[in-house]
Amino acid sequence: MPIDASPVQPLPSRVAIVRAMAGTGDLRLGALGQVSLHVRDTTRAERFYGETLGLRHLYTFGDLAFFDLDGTRLYLHRNDEVDWRPGSILYFRVDDIDAAWDELVRRGVERLEGPQVVFVHGSGVEEWMAFFADGEGNTLALMEQRPP
Repeated sequence: MPIDASPVQPLPSRVAIVRAMAGTGDLRLGALGQVSLHVRDTTRAERFYGETLGLRHLYTFGDLAFFDLDGTRLYLHRNDEVDWRPGSILYFRVDDIDAAWDELVRRGVERLEGPQVVFVHGSGVEEWMAFFADGEGNTLALMEQRPP
């Protein structure tokens, strides 16, 4: 059997693939529909997300609980300790990060990092963030964009 001695062609980059797909109109992603977090205790997580954070509970069945995040569904899935791992950080938009932080502290959340400026845009708009824990091992955050 003859050996193919032609030069190996490099694989296209992700950017090239995305550009090619964008040109065809075959892919149109909508708004984020659902995010998922692993939890260790569904009942405890339901109390935290429902009562402490005040999210609207949609439904629960078995070890799965669902809440509304202003149109995006939050899916909490209980895992055994051996399978548990932290999820992505969820960033909640707020109008006044200092007031929201004070209220979370009043409600007894575990504070990780208080409100602080993390970036200032050229326009002078400040990006503020604060981080807290959900009691299940996940990190959550508040975020505010403050005009100059």
